[in-house]
Amino acid sequence: MKKTVLRSYARLIARTGVNIQPGQEVFIEAELDQPEFVKMLVEECYKCKAKKVVVDWNYQPLQKLHYRYRTLTTLGKVENYEEARWQHYVDTIPCRIYLVSEDPDGLKGINQVKMAKAQQKRYPIAKPYRDAMENKYQWCIAAVPGKAWAKKLFPELRSAAAMEKLWQHILATSRVDDDPIAAWEAHNKDLHDRCAYLNSLHIEKLHYTSATGTDFTVGMIPEGRFCGGSETSLQGIVFNPNIPSEECFISPKRGEAEGIVYATKPLSYQGQLIDGFWIRFHEGKAVEWHADVNNELLTKLITMDEGSAYLGECALVPYDSPIRKSGILFYNTLFDENAACHLALGMGYADTIQDFQNKTLQECRELGINDSMIHEDFMIGSEDMSIDAICADGKTVPIFRNGNWAF
Repeated sequence: MKKTVLRSYARLIARTGVNIQPGQEVFIEAELDQPEFVKMLVEECYKCKAKKVVVDWNYQPLQKLHYRYRTLTTLGKVENYEEARWQHYVDTIPCRIYLVSEDPDGLKGINQVKMAKAQQKRYPIAKPYRDAMENKYQWCIAAVPGKAWAKKLFPELRSAAAMEKLWQHILATSRVDDDPIAAWEAHNKDLHDRCAYLNSLHIEKLHYTSATGTDFTVGMIPEGRFCGGSETSLQGIVFNPNIPSEECFISPKRGEAEGIVYATKPLSYQGQLIDGFWIRFHEGKAVEWHADVNNELLTKLITMDEGSAYLGECALVPYDSPIRKSGILFYNTLFDENAACHLALGMGYADTIQDFQNKTLQECRELGINDSMIHEDFMIGSEDMSIDAICADGKTVPIFRNGNWAF
């Protein structure tokens, strides 16, 4: 891939993605797959006058070794220096960039029980810091190719060719063209306009049906609002949390979901794939489920904590989105969630509450925003999906027909 194109992508992430402000610190998480691109991104961050850029490298084989040899006590302990870093985040409110490239099967065989228990032990320590930063900082998730990921998508190609092809799809769906920043300005306007229409309907419930067997109704929070594309932090800074993004999303009301949903794409969760699954909800909670592939892992996901069985997000994505049109199943939630309507188990978003800037996080949760240690999207959209909005004035308004916007 041409360096000029990659430089343009790095600039997009730094300026439109997190929108670094002069003097801000930036923390980047990345796998070991694309060091040259990470170097480009770091330089673009400094060109935005970042005060300091820190890169934390991840490597799935090392993660597997840690879980094999460390005790659960060690894995579940948050060391003093880790808490000090969390406090530093709270004090300085840095930008956070997450570059995903991991192997979708890279943690296959890991001890899932041990991993879940370790995360459950660590979460209560991290939670107060996470809550203190909620909606205050700019963050962006973007992608770069990894060799194992590319080979999974294009097994017939040699590694170098597979990586090049994955680069092409990442850049195309991320709107990296002659002027990607202008392209994202236009795209954000379209998403914001659609959200404005949805919010004007004063929706009380959404009803989903499709030939897959999905028949599901979910309640909305009266003060809730649809969001999409760029967001504004409590610091007043506009940023784009996902590159790419095609969704208009809202956090539903905890406790108000009835019916069954069938997944239409595999879910990549903690380096393993869950496939062929359905979940039935009653009084807002997942009460029954089954996966043809990795049912035990699906059970771990849904039972991580008290809030993980409830919904945190309903996202509307048209079937004719650029990612779905690519014909590629990415085995990566960042992309696959933007190819189909999806739901998320776990934590809801406080910034989907109208006037959230003047409310505490606890007040938003009391209105019905779910709280959990997880937030995991799974895809339910299909070519024939219909979604109806039941509105406060008693009218039923079509939102989706045949998988696409009905307006």
